[in-house]
Amino acid sequence: MKKIISILTAFLLLTSCEDSFDINRDPDSLSPEQATNNVILPAGIAGLAGAQGSYYAIIGGFWSQFWTQNPTSSQYKTIDAYSISTNDYMGAWTAMYDALNDIRKVKANALAEGNWNYYLIATTLEVQASQIMTDLYGDIPYTEANNTNILQPKFNTQEEVYNLMIADLQTALSKDLNASVGEAPANDDFIFGGNMSNWTKYANTLLLKLHMRLTEVNPALAESGIKTLINSGVQFLDVDAAMTQFEDAPDRSNPLYESDRRQLNTTLNLRASLTLHSYLSTNADPRLGKYYGAGVGLIQGDFENTSVANPSLVTLNPTTAVYFISAEESSFLQAEALERYFGGNGAKAKYDLGVQQAMSKYSLSAATFIATGGVYAYPTTGTLASKIEAIITQKWIASFPGNGYESFLEQNRTGYPKQSAVAQDDDAYVPGQLSISIENTTGGKLPRRIILPNNVKSRNSNAPALQAITAPVWWDVN
Repeated sequence: MKKIISILTAFLLLTSCEDSFDINRDPDSLSPEQATNNVILPAGIAGLAGAQGSYYAIIGGFWSQFWTQNPTSSQYKTIDAYSISTNDYMGAWTAMYDALNDIRKVKANALAEGNWNYYLIATTLEVQASQIMTDLYGDIPYTEANNTNILQPKFNTQEEVYNLMIADLQTALSKDLNASVGEAPANDDFIFGGNMSNWTKYANTLLLKLHMRLTEVNPALAESGIKTLINSGVQFLDVDAAMTQFEDAPDRSNPLYESDRRQLNTTLNLRASLTLHSYLSTNADPRLGKYYGAGVGLIQGDFENTSVANPSLVTLNPTTAVYFISAEESSFLQAEALERYFGGNGAKAKYDLGVQQAMSKYSLSAATFIATGGVYAYPTTGTLASKIEAIITQKWIASFPGNGYESFLEQNRTGYPKQSAVAQDDDAYVPGQLSISIENTTGGKLPRRIILPNNVKSRNSNAPALQAITAPVWWDVN
């Protein structure tokens, strides 16, 4: 399988920043006088968007069963067969930690200066990226990461990483932004353009998300953290935390589109998975025509079968945003929190809002779907399990195309969408249920993590023993 080309440097060509940001300078090579926050931050944001929006978006889309490998191609067979090895996707880890290096420089600069605006931004992005990495890999470097004086940083356990991420966010949120000194973020902030109210909402939402991940492994901490957060009256995201400055041009497009379509010079790698395709089709969801071209969904991982006529192509667009946390994900997080810990008071409203926010991205209305009797109507009188299933299922659909790694992680936490007990060509197959890849190499088990790459394992003696791709991470006790 060809290695996906890194596009991080290409994002530095984006010209949405102020004239004072020299896009031709590598932040890592700048002198201390030149390495100001407004120079480093855009590189960090673009790096995070590039890493999560290409490498992890590709893997997540397969494992959330948005798409499957085209039978006449071979680009992603190892992902679809759950056979990613230590020599695959080494660039993904490197790209994410390169971006984190920039973000942590901003954080250190801001802390020294007392610039609480940049401190909140950098801490939020540091936790955003670290959450993805620890949830996909398990133990990761955190306290000693990106320290030039430590060539072999220690790996913190995932439990430690979660405790540290929560504490770091709480510290950043405790700072008085009105007392911030130094330059204020503006166009160098590719996400909110310096709107600190939205950054506060983003940090609150990320803190909610971290606690939600702990519902199964540490229910007491999850409950206390979520109740404290919501009872405090803080605001959560009602807009997208996203990078949107993409153009339909080489090296300027959405990273998933850039890496799969433009750089590989083909549109044929990704075909619609029967899993999501069948669910949308059965429910007459108009997003079917937005996500996929005409044709049929393919059985997951059946890439040796070239006899299927008219398999549907996955639709990717060059200007699609990279979502760090979308407005609908925020709504679904709040709906689950209200259902679990507040007797469901307000949960339906947040669920309905989330479905509408997701459909609005495609200029569609959710009204008939969420109305009483609609196929996506909230199960108000149902069990807690049925309500959680409804919320997570809609989050799954809304994660297409670039946030499949998040719906993959949520499936690991909650068990939704459910795993099918029968093959997808069985008449008893329930549309939307996950199916083991036909060409799986795991003895009929779904993947639960990405294994550590060789460039990390071989160079750091502190790296933990390799875990099987089917081994759950710490919080995954479902």
